[in-house]
Amino acid sequence: MTDRKIVIPGEMIVKGEDYLPGEGTEKRGGEIVALKFGLAEESGKLVRVIPLSGVYQPRRGNVIIGKVEDINFNGWNVDIGAPESAFLSLMEVPRYVDKNGLDEVMDIGDMMIAKIWNINKRGIDLSIKTHGFGKIEEGMIIKINPHKVPRVIGKEGSMVKMIKDETLCNITVGQNGFIHIKGDKIEDELLAKEAIMFIAQKSFVSGLTEQMAEWFKNKKGGKK
Repeated sequence: MTDRKIVIPGEMIVKGEDYLPGEGTEKRGGEIVALKFGLAEESGKLVRVIPLSGVYQPRRGNVIIGKVEDINFNGWNVDIGAPESAFLSLMEVPRYVDKNGLDEVMDIGDMMIAKIWNINKRGIDLSIKTHGFGKIEEGMIIKINPHKVPRVIGKEGSMVKMIKDETLCNITVGQNGFIHIKGDKIEDELLAKEAIMFIAQKSFVSGLTEQMAEWFKNKKGGKK
């Protein structure tokens, strides 16, 4: 299997004892079978399925974009689009915060970029200690299906790099499907948004990087 292909649960992806089942697949006899609806791909004999639908499943280390939904005495409850909300503790803010002034740092309804640093029985713990993380002050935020995020990022970040280079925007892709776009001009931000939505709609297509390059060429050619 050289090209990605759409598979449905129960469908055989490849046959042969050399192949190993990866995420979203299982081995049945000498076949690797899909467990999810999505894009099947093979890398070094490891076969996996990239889901194209479903809810966000949080993982430790994920960068996410979330909305503050509540404030208590020691931190913020954050909606990250998962079945349960996440929590940002005062301890994970990279500066001193007065416990009586949490809303001055981030208020209910504010959006933030954060990282999931821990998941346990109590819930999902966030951190904004990384440079560039924290409250989003400017730019626009768009939402796509979280399972289409890998297509927006591309192999080794190639797709999102192309969008950044073509639009001159800073782009932060949250694994939960929220994407922050910040450019010097609203026209640049809107072009980046349009490009990302194009990828989300064409996420099942092979050769998408080449299609995206042609898309930008046509867009910029039409402006001349």
